[in-house]
Amino acid sequence: MVPDIKRLANVLDQVRLRQPVVHAITNTITASDVANVIRTIGARPIMAVAVEEVEEIVSRADALVLNLGTPTPERVTAMLLAGRQANSLGKPVVFDPVGVTASRFRFDSALRIVSELRLAVIKGNRAEVGRLAGMEGELRGLDAVAGPTDLLAAANALSLKSGTVIAVSGERDLIAGNGQAIMVENGHPLMGRVTGTGCMLAAIIAAFAAVEPDVMAATVAAVACFGVAGERAGHGGVGPGGFKSALMDSLHALTAEQVRTGARISEGAGRLRV
Repeated sequence: MVPDIKRLANVLDQVRLRQPVVHAITNTITASDVANVIRTIGARPIMAVAVEEVEEIVSRADALVLNLGTPTPERVTAMLLAGRQANSLGKPVVFDPVGVTASRFRFDSALRIVSELRLAVIKGNRAEVGRLAGMEGELRGLDAVAGPTDLLAAANALSLKSGTVIAVSGERDLIAGNGQAIMVENGHPLMGRVTGTGCMLAAIIAAFAAVEPDVMAATVAAVACFGVAGERAGHGGVGPGGFKSALMDSLHALTAEQVRTGARISEGAGRLRV
């Protein structure tokens, strides 16, 4: 069943009203973008990575993002410490397994995070989700160049394995979990040409999950809002550099009414082939 569009759009208003604190342990390349997008959407970012403070920081936050983009043993330890603390306090944890197929260290680290933590959402591209599901998945750099033949089956398998909602980003975004499959068909081609948009989406999902207890609804709402903002940002015909700035401005100006009228959401993904 497709979540009520009015309810989804209203999650954006709740984020701006409640201004949740999102603790992001994200990669060094996109940390500034992630902090800015959390602020732009109406939430409050904090970017702490030291093992000496992550448990204390996450105790004062409303949601946690774990991003595997630039892993080190110390950062993975910090993620696990923060994640366990978030779990003990009932705070949602969003995991972005960036580049999980790139090395054995990343893959093993991702498996630890998935198996040792209670995650609310795993957000990845088709290659990352396919690999974590035990199916095919190939990246060149951080771009997905191959994924599972049946993407819905992979998302469902990973959801069952991890007990979490799965958000698969791409030309069409798939959100799967709890026996549901929702497609969101908003977005703009330049979103795939700008480094960091996936990291930004994971942070927005965390902000939405901080104020909406239904994780599926929070994830669909976040993906739809981000996609609608991307479409509006691309209307000016700008290139990647201008688009990135326009995307931030579009998120800042985005209204619930624009989401209600612009979101393209449907139930049932069928056999998504890539």
